[in-house]
Amino acid sequence: MIPPLPDAPVMGATSEVGPLRTVMLHRPGPELRRLTPRNNDQLLFDGVPWVARAQEEHDAFAAALTERGVEVLYLDQLLTEILSFPSARAELIGAAVDDPRLGATLQRAATTHLAWLSPEDLSATLIAGLAHDELRGGRGLAYEVMQRGDFVVPPLPNLLFTRDSSVWVADEVAVTSLAMPARHRESTITAAVYTHHPRFAGVEQLYSARLEHLEGGDVLLLAAGVVAVGVGERTTPGGAERLARRLFARGLAHTVLVVPIAQQRATMHLDTIATMVDVDAMVMYPAVADSLMAWTVTAPEGVDDDADAVELTVTGPEPFVVAAAAAMGIDRLRVIDTGLDPVTAEREQWDDGNNTLALAPRLAVAYERNTVTNEALETAGIEVLRIAGSELGSGRGGPRCMSCPVARDPL
Repeated sequence: MIPPLPDAPVMGATSEVGPLRTVMLHRPGPELRRLTPRNNDQLLFDGVPWVARAQEEHDAFAAALTERGVEVLYLDQLLTEILSFPSARAELIGAAVDDPRLGATLQRAATTHLAWLSPEDLSATLIAGLAHDELRGGRGLAYEVMQRGDFVVPPLPNLLFTRDSSVWVADEVAVTSLAMPARHRESTITAAVYTHHPRFAGVEQLYSARLEHLEGGDVLLLAAGVVAVGVGERTTPGGAERLARRLFARGLAHTVLVVPIAQQRATMHLDTIATMVDVDAMVMYPAVADSLMAWTVTAPEGVDDDADAVELTVTGPEPFVVAAAAAMGIDRLRVIDTGLDPVTAEREQWDDGNNTLALAPRLAVAYERNTVTNEALETAGIEVLRIAGSELGSGRGGPRCMSCPVARDPL
């Protein structure tokens, strides 16, 4: 049973750089051991990571946060705690077997198997998956034609990247709609945690997995009331529009900048090419610094609380840094000049050099391997906490991708 909370914790975020108080992480576990050269592409990893080393790297990342006073919540622990509630169990077991590959007979067998598991074992299975030869009482045509190592319930190795399945805007949380089939169930787990865990009692969810594709890695909180949304491989223009309407209707933002990015794996999210490191500064991939454009979306004051009825005004496009500065009410948005030659810039962008996590203004966590980018950040006055990421990075994600800020102090 989950112990009651003595006081409701303060939650929410209005920027990328306000002092970080609480963050949600997921320590990689057995789900990474499911990756093989045969399935890693389908499961969105570029290689087969050394799991023990990935765990060591993640533990060091979490330690760097706690040493700076950040409370770390672990998603798998939150999941285990809610699985003592019958409604949460039924919801998540149903989502796990809701797969047209299985057929009715195998779905019933898998449901029975999962229903008998303890909260701890069920949590582990929902994340690490359930293979054909692990299923008790398997039967049915689909079961018979499966190979021994095929998954009845696929693993979720990308749960490591907690930023993607939810993002807080002010005191509400958007549970996102993940684009890739291998990740759909992540949003189901995240939504269940926010819905059922007492830690999040009363929190409003302003988006859901049933809506247009929108991923947290594409959402940057540039300043209070100013949200940038990248549209490309993972987030659709329709998702950006839906989010904008809901933000305006709930008074959570006054401006949304919609930023088209290349539809390719190297730039799958906006935060793979740009992240905030100070109240008026960001590190940005040099190859796009001069070409990144933005459409500015606003709504009239006093809009109706019916999000679908909100009339949007769209202007642009214009250079992103110009549009961002105007929306933020500052003279200019500083782009830190990393001074990289084209080859080094491409290498360090691929290795998530621009995917930093700000713990406070001018204090950021970054992968140690991106030496030139990190030196440029320090020259610009940004303190860099370097962490190892040789194995964590095999899923194409850096410190920002691996963290969902639950609470930041306002600036």
